[in-house]
Amino acid sequence: MDQFTKVLNQIDSFVWGAPLLILLVGTGVYLTVRLGLLQVFKLPLALKYLFSKEEGDAKAEGDVSSFAALCTALAATIGTGNIVGVATAIKVGGPGALFWMWVAAFFGMATKYAEGLLAVKYRVVDGNGQMSGGPMYYIEKGLGLKWLAKLFAFFGIGVAFFGIGTFAQINSITQATKVAFHVPIVVSATIVTILVALVTLNGIKRISKVAEIIVPFMAIFYILSSIVILLLNAKLLPGAIELVIKSAFTPVAAAGGFLGSTVKQALQNGVARGVFSNESGLGSAPIAAAAAKTKSCVRQGLISMTGTFIDTIVVCTMTGLVLIVTQSWQLDLEGAAITNYAFAAGLPTANLGKFIVTIGLVFFAFTTIIGWNYYGERCTEYLFGIKAIKIYRYIFIALVAIGAYIKLDLVWIIADIVNALMAIPNLIGLLGLRKVVLSETRAYFKNI
Repeated sequence: MDQFTKVLNQIDSFVWGAPLLILLVGTGVYLTVRLGLLQVFKLPLALKYLFSKEEGDAKAEGDVSSFAALCTALAATIGTGNIVGVATAIKVGGPGALFWMWVAAFFGMATKYAEGLLAVKYRVVDGNGQMSGGPMYYIEKGLGLKWLAKLFAFFGIGVAFFGIGTFAQINSITQATKVAFHVPIVVSATIVTILVALVTLNGIKRISKVAEIIVPFMAIFYILSSIVILLLNAKLLPGAIELVIKSAFTPVAAAGGFLGSTVKQALQNGVARGVFSNESGLGSAPIAAAAAKTKSCVRQGLISMTGTFIDTIVVCTMTGLVLIVTQSWQLDLEGAAITNYAFAAGLPTANLGKFIVTIGLVFFAFTTIIGWNYYGERCTEYLFGIKAIKIYRYIFIALVAIGAYIKLDLVWIIADIVNALMAIPNLIGLLGLRKVVLSETRAYFKNI
């Protein structure tokens, strides 16, 4: 097993090397420049659209509201990446990893905008009368590269089965409940598997309804809890922010359980974990965006863009700063245990902090599982047709059940690898269709 892990680590280092990082961030930089810093100047409008109904949206094509589509996307993105992923990034790459998460997220907002726009523009109606869209459709219909579209869909199923969708989430849930509440792994794994089956077997409308309830409530609850800790440690906050920026450009020496890090480690872990968290450039969120009831692909692109802002700029920042002001990142702990310690140390009552992290992790991870079930389902439908969806769902549920028993370090390595493989075809599609994104954007803002 050690040899297998070593081989996977080598593959992980290769796929997350300079070429992919340049392609990933470079796509965001290019779109940011060509769209005129749209993620800055149009963010207020995007947030306004998020909380307001589109005129005539009841008659618009789509399966769920734009808000429900975003909640489904956020359900899949706000998960262990925000709690465990941030802790892992800072533990390995130092506080500077948080800075590179910010950078990746800033440019990722432009990427997410383009993904949402193209998803709606090129979506189709499947045999069940449901909307299907995402990179596989805009790569095929927009670029005419069906082989690349199929490659994306294949890797998308891989991420749903072995990456973000199952192993990382169920593993985190079972470990967190075991540490915090002494619940046996077999018990928590069984309960989560049953709940996942009850929700996912009913399709996008049930998934989006569950996401609409859980995601906003848990995000606000988690953010407010983080703000309380930061206010209680307000004197340490300026120093923490300074450390984040300084550590992004200079190596960090070993301290306590922290083994030290280089600038390369900070950058690589920040970008990789940032992508794992907000999924900008990965090509997953546009699959949910395609289900939105909307008449405008640009409007949906703007709404999709807010997902990256909420996930990384807000939620991941909260987690990262709490870890730093409580100095828990220097302890000899890993995964959720680091964040658990940070909240326990940061709040007046230790048990309250442990409760917040564990409950937040359980709900965030659960919604990520059901969100990714939908992504993998759409990829399956694209490759094999609607009859294959039922088989896919059963396999997905089975993998949720066994994911709890896989080692944590192996889980994150596998997740990183399949994430990278999924991102490459999508980024090629975005760059290939850049003129479509620009022309649709200009026409929309000219009209309004």
